[in-house]
Amino acid sequence: LFSDGAVLQRGQDVPVWGTADKDCEVTVSFAGQQVSAKADERGLWMVRLSPLEASSEGREMVISNGRDRVVVKNVVVGEVWVCSGQSNMDYTLGSMARPTKDKIFQPLADFNQNEINTAEDPLFRQISVRQTVSPQEPRRDFSGSWLASSPKNNAGFSGTGYFFGRELRRELNIPVGLVKCAWGGTCVEPWIPMDQYQTSDEMKAYYATTMAEKQAEHVKWMDGSAKKEREEAVNAAKAQGAPAKKTKPPQDPLLQPTVPSGLYNGMIAPLVPYAVKGVIWYQGESNQSYENSKYREHFEAVVNGWRLAWKQPRLDFYWCQLALYRAPAKQPVGDDDGWVNVCYQQFQALALPNTGMAVLNDIGQPEDIHPRNKFDAGRRLAFWALNRSYGRTDLVCSGPLYKSHVIQEDKVLITFDHVGSGLMTGKKVFMDPVVETKEPLHHFQIRGADGVWKWADAKIISRDTVEVRSPDIRQPVEVRYAWAMNPKGANLYNREGLPASLFKTAP
Repeated sequence: LFSDGAVLQRGQDVPVWGTADKDCEVTVSFAGQQVSAKADERGLWMVRLSPLEASSEGREMVISNGRDRVVVKNVVVGEVWVCSGQSNMDYTLGSMARPTKDKIFQPLADFNQNEINTAEDPLFRQISVRQTVSPQEPRRDFSGSWLASSPKNNAGFSGTGYFFGRELRRELNIPVGLVKCAWGGTCVEPWIPMDQYQTSDEMKAYYATTMAEKQAEHVKWMDGSAKKEREEAVNAAKAQGAPAKKTKPPQDPLLQPTVPSGLYNGMIAPLVPYAVKGVIWYQGESNQSYENSKYREHFEAVVNGWRLAWKQPRLDFYWCQLALYRAPAKQPVGDDDGWVNVCYQQFQALALPNTGMAVLNDIGQPEDIHPRNKFDAGRRLAFWALNRSYGRTDLVCSGPLYKSHVIQEDKVLITFDHVGSGLMTGKKVFMDPVVETKEPLHHFQIRGADGVWKWADAKIISRDTVEVRSPDIRQPVEVRYAWAMNPKGANLYNREGLPASLFKTAP
């Protein structure tokens, strides 16, 4: 973290730490400040610089013990954000520029390639944390380099993080640093700090059971029985006439990115307590088929745990709700759909303070779980940051979010927060701005006491209210909106062009 090109967070105490000989006194000099500390029994030391003002001047940080000096060059001061999650945060701008399976989405890839080729901003920088699992002990360091936006480096930026940071650079005009810390295909559970697994009986039981399973698998890996079982399975398949497949040798289960707290220990712990403004998060796809009913509790354990680790109880934390995926829904789906369940719990997690959610149900690619439009994903996250973290209260940060409802005879009146200058029906095409349409509202569902869901008629009746009804249901009980992996046709927006999240009126 403390290497050439580093970005330091403005407006906060700035911890600087490292190692030295036991009892060695270390002095850190930067921006007119000199602060000293003595290395402890383990050789660890830390100082704290007083809050710094934003500065685009690349200055030197000098660390000295009176005999030896380490000089960190081109250090600037601005805004630092951690970019974490699974593949839709991990995927780089270069990955987003690859040819698409469905050629209709190729313009999105071409846009990303043009951004790679043309963008250059020495005050917009990223450092990437190496993907590392540590099953028990939190790591203290990692190897990485700060790289500035340029045609040479842009392809390595997180796609989502890039467009988030680019928007902040444009609006704030101060340096922005991204700390990319993501791993594709990971569930939320490995990102939870170990202490958070002690906060409830369910969390304790999950940790104990899962770690016992991993330990048992580890023993089989150590004694070779896992390899033998794999070979026997391959031979049995061959005997049945199955085509020969190349199989990788078994890996140590305790070093896989599925171990509870393994990614927190290996990738997040080395960042703490580096001064940061907040976190952006894009994850959840892998939990659609794993512990999806507990996603909210486990995700909130990430938020609360990271806040405790950084000793910032109101650390800003903004995330992406999952984008549309798979074929459009022809019939209403059940409450047990894993993808929808995760999306709904992401919406519920907004009950945590200092949080925000970028709704992405109007972008995505039905046959690609990694949609190429990270432009809107990043910008919508940036709207939350600009509004909540930087005081731009004039900027609407979210699309409509369900607030409350009233049942009146055969209709349900639903009121929304975050309506901006009012509700509207709209249409989104790729990265173009949303345009208002005069079409009826789509993708509302309604049910009566029999529990059968039916497509509903819905209309906007005021600046913040929608009326929902069905001629087939005289006594409605519940309403849902955009309740599908791919809610194609869902078209409720605010006039600022931001989409409404999925919701249901019953808790």
